[in-house]
Amino acid sequence: MKVLVTGSAGYIGSVTAEMLLDLGHEVIGFDNLERGHRAAVDRRSRFYEGDLRDRDAIAKVMQDVRPEAVMHFAAYALVPESMAQPELYFRNNLVGGVNLAEAMLGAGVRRIVFSSTCATYGQPETVPITEDTPQKPTNPYGESKLAFEKVLGWYHRLRGFNVVFLRYFNACGATAKYGEDHDPETHIIPNVLKVALGQRDKVMVYGDDYDTPDGSCLRDYVHIADLAQAHVLALTFDGAEAFNLGTGHGYSVKEVVDTARAVTGRTIRAEVAPRRAGDPARLIAAADKARRVLKWKPKYADLKVIIESAWQWHRAHPNGYGK
Repeated sequence: MKVLVTGSAGYIGSVTAEMLLDLGHEVIGFDNLERGHRAAVDRRSRFYEGDLRDRDAIAKVMQDVRPEAVMHFAAYALVPESMAQPELYFRNNLVGGVNLAEAMLGAGVRRIVFSSTCATYGQPETVPITEDTPQKPTNPYGESKLAFEKVLGWYHRLRGFNVVFLRYFNACGATAKYGEDHDPETHIIPNVLKVALGQRDKVMVYGDDYDTPDGSCLRDYVHIADLAQAHVLALTFDGAEAFNLGTGHGYSVKEVVDTARAVTGRTIRAEVAPRRAGDPARLIAAADKARRVLKWKPKYADLKVIIESAWQWHRAHPNGYGK
């Protein structure tokens, strides 16, 4: 298929574009490079630098390319930033998304796989989290993603769009080519590995008094190659459906630190800090539906394997994409 990938210079977009190309699909990348990296754009793809907030820019690319499907990754994704500047998130994630949907409609493109998030659920009352769990976002990031889910739901009903919402949990790991390079970096695994590389003095463990086996938060970590596989499988889905992507197993923050110590063989200093406001004790996915309907089969569910892949990439790219 000919697939337009928005956010193709970002973390998950770059890996998904790589997988699509490996499988013989044609990829057209679209990214404003504000938070993505030109070096993360696969050279086998066609690339357009542009911003979804520019309605004319995405409309022109859509008309020129006329893809068979769209994979939509482009978004802001920092929860603290969304709390401080909500207008940025609604303008980029929601208005930019509406511009994309309108451009698709104008070019006769009616198939989209949307990179959504478990943040649309907020703080669930029970775990594991199913697709039927009430969506009650607790921050503008999650709210902006949920809002665009609703927009696409109406485009399905009124415009005949085929829409897949992939709500995934903690993306992590790396392929040989592409890995995680954010500024600022807020994710636990790259921050732990920065300590192992000597680029940070310590890693913070926010809270050790939760109702979990070791007192630190439990999270469901999903390898980016497994996320990419789910996006590829969702390309041919007809209708409108949401799928959680996770392993169904939670690892604690302390387990992440201990596993990173074992993988790297390095001393990694960890310091306990007070809880962060709004952090749930457990966020674990029920992903049976994706396995059943999409025939999704995660290959990298083991935390050690995930951290090993990230460690290999960070050792090879100690400065990320060469900043």
